Amino acid sequence: MRRLKLIPALAATLVLSALAAACSNGTSAPAASGSENSASSAASSSTGPTTYPIKTDKTLTYWAELQGNLVGVKSSLEDIPFFQDWQKRTGVPLKFITVPNTKAKESLTVMLASGDMPDMMEFDWAKGFPGGPEKAIKDGYILKLNDLLAKHAPNLMKYLKEHPEIDKMVKTDSGSYYQFPFIRGDTYLQVFHGPIIRKDWLDELGLPVPETIDEWYTTLKAFKEKKGATAPITFVGQPNPLNDFYTGDFVGAFGVTKDFFLLDGKVKYGPMEPGFKEFLATFRKWYAEGLIDKNLATVDMKAIDANFANGATGATVGNAGGGIGRWTPIVQSKDPKAVLVGAPYPVLKKGDTPMFGQRDQPFSNQGTVAISAKSKNAELAVKLLDWGYSEEGGLFFNFGTEGVSYKMENGYPKYTDLVMKNPDKLAPAQALALYIRGNSNGPFVQDKRYIEQYLQMQVQRDAVSTWQKTDIAKHQLPPITPTPEESSEFAKIMNDVNTLVNEMILKIILGAEPVDSFDTYVSKMKSLKIDRALEIQAAALDRYNKR
Repeated sequence: MRRLKLIPALAATLVLSALAAACSNGTSAPAASGSENSASSAASSSTGPTTYPIKTDKTLTYWAELQGNLVGVKSSLEDIPFFQDWQKRTGVPLKFITVPNTKAKESLTVMLASGDMPDMMEFDWAKGFPGGPEKAIKDGYILKLNDLLAKHAPNLMKYLKEHPEIDKMVKTDSGSYYQFPFIRGDTYLQVFHGPIIRKDWLDELGLPVPETIDEWYTTLKAFKEKKGATAPITFVGQPNPLNDFYTGDFVGAFGVTKDFFLLDGKVKYGPMEPGFKEFLATFRKWYAEGLIDKNLATVDMKAIDANFANGATGATVGNAGGGIGRWTPIVQSKDPKAVLVGAPYPVLKKGDTPMFGQRDQPFSNQGTVAISAKSKNAELAVKLLDWGYSEEGGLFFNFGTEGVSYKMENGYPKYTDLVMKNPDKLAPAQALALYIRGNSNGPFVQDKRYIEQYLQMQVQRDAVSTWQKTDIAKHQLPPITPTPEESSEFAKIMNDVNTLVNEMILKIILGAEPVDSFDTYVSKMKSLKIDRALEIQAAALDRYNKR
């Protein structure tokens, strides 16, 4: 790859420092700009559709993290059939830089400091980059795409023009387009995650699917004492402890999440609210009694696989596809009668509707692709990425290659046995990830027809229906974008706060500190300017509402 001298040594040090704080800094560089602040004006400026495959002798570089479903299956993007076929279909040769799963921020830190920049970067620039996308544009890391999209991305611009509510989400407050977005094309696709439990164990023990925190306690004790489970419930602990609890898993029963949320129109931060203390006290008790995986801080997907395989675990939180779909064949290989089902988000009082739960916005920051401000082939990169929003590209991203991963039956793209009944015994979630992007994310519009087939088992479809029954829509922040100045300040504050919160979670749950130390931690959060972070979120929300 070309070696680009983006920043001098001193600036490189600053980049490493800032990115360590949240994911960057650097010197300014000319970036593409444009006055078109809406999809309507951009679409009217388009030079027309590109003919694919494109004839080119140029090779583009593509940087992305390996998705979780491929961990243990493949280690490099270049070895994945989807990425091989993507090049053939578009005509654009690609050189891949594969980032290990969950290591995107660390990798970006090193890459930006080195100045060796790829043409395209698949990364959450809105949340993962200190200063946000406007800062990344200003500092010469990524391009403002307005002009390029207007001229060379007719497919994306057409979609955004037809969906103004999503167009509002995918740009900054100042109207800058900065990435090719991942868009969920149907409301049914927005919910896919929640608590998962072994129904066969419940039936054997004469227990109902738990709905309340007290019922969960009774259930987990029974799993430990009567089923011999050494980790009755387990959670992913990487890259942070209780990593999935941002959506309200278990903690939501106490009226909070592990993140910012809305309550009566005001922005709140869950880990400083009284409900979080109640949650920590509950999990401390569960942990002390051996009801939670003792490896709380280090559990990853491989560990959960092993726990289900050996009967150590009877419950967790995860996705309908990559969770229930992944773990069902694992538990059934040991016990053919094993059944995993989705359980409701827990509440304190039976019959209450959960306040929180997982619900993605139609636009998700994950899987989005920005173009480097140093790319000498930005126009070609735009044409490559725009293909994903065409009819042909949409079919490919969601269903893969016809005759391989799907076949068309009466106009309906039906997945083949290669991915749904994989001969190498891969779970559908894993096999699909080799040939499509539809069951994860990326620069395309997700098709509902994928989920209709991906959730093969009735228990998966039932799980989604169960997880949809929450009030999260009332409490969820939209995809706001603080100003560059606010975002830099926010990132610095939240790096310190998040480090403190993760420390608090582990020390209190593991019993290293008393529950009452929570009050001291809240005081520390205030000294770290959490109140200022709340002000920034509130201001960004106000601007978003005025877009």
